[in-house]
Amino acid sequence: NNMAPVAKELSKLLGQEVVFVAETRGEELEKAVAGLKDGQVLLMQNTRYEKGETKNDPELAKYWASLGEAYVMDAFGSAHRAHVSTVGIPTVLKEEGKEVGIGYLVEKEVKALSRCVEVKADERPYIAILGGLKVSDKIQVIESLLKKCDKIIICGAMAYTFFKAQGLETGTSPVEDDQLDYANKCLASGKIVLPIDTVIADAFENPTEVKTVAVNEIPANFMGMDIGPKTRQLFAEVISGAKTIFWNGPAGVFEQEAYQAGTKAVCEAIKDNKQCFSVVGGGDSAAAVKQFGYKDEFSHVSTGGGASLEMIQFDGHLPGLDVIDC
Repeated sequence: NNMAPVAKELSKLLGQEVVFVAETRGEELEKAVAGLKDGQVLLMQNTRYEKGETKNDPELAKYWASLGEAYVMDAFGSAHRAHVSTVGIPTVLKEEGKEVGIGYLVEKEVKALSRCVEVKADERPYIAILGGLKVSDKIQVIESLLKKCDKIIICGAMAYTFFKAQGLETGTSPVEDDQLDYANKCLASGKIVLPIDTVIADAFENPTEVKTVAVNEIPANFMGMDIGPKTRQLFAEVISGAKTIFWNGPAGVFEQEAYQAGTKAVCEAIKDNKQCFSVVGGGDSAAAVKQFGYKDEFSHVSTGGGASLEMIQFDGHLPGLDVIDC
């Protein structure tokens, strides 16, 4: 959490010295700011070292705002948080008639993700691909996407909650029993595309047996680890017809080599669709895309996992953007 290594890396990228102050307030910081010459860059210590940061403390906002004359929001990955550094400082500076704005990264993110918020008729079919662990983490975004999308592909561990909702055996796969009714409600929309076969193992780590079965043939002592070959083909067919794609969450436990085929297949299917506008919504899926060398095959790879989901969920509104009227 210490920002000292960041200062070193930043100075390399900028090709100039970055003044680092290992404090978040006080005389040393104030003197260093006052002593800056034109073109010099100062990096202060991690804002989270201040308890008031995450509470958007108004006194802290006034103090940090007093150290500068303008504010640029370029941390898209934090734009969904109403903290001092994202909302408090620009609020104070605006009240003082000073300039606030967004940086090039946030501009790029907003342009790309806006195309997944409002999708025109000629940019359809609009397909969302949602993976990852928990349905409960994505309830609001699923609600929003059900209104916006033509189809939603569900994969990753969250698919097993949908299987259980259909009355299927899910073995030792992670399932959220309190989300079964919600899963059925989603299924009733007719827009959900689920896996039809799955790669299963008898243990999460160091299994003695790994095999592929239909989703209605999962034994009680096995857990789902990835989508199977028939599902990879099914998903590829759905993806091939899309003109807009939003993807958040891997298809399987891609951190383990034995279960990378599903996530790679999603990457490959999107790569093969030359007509679509494709966005990867940060987090694990962005990490997978980079790890497997597909980063340049997507229209946009977001730097914000939670921020990209919330931007879609709240129709383009995030606290760190709204304060700047972006």
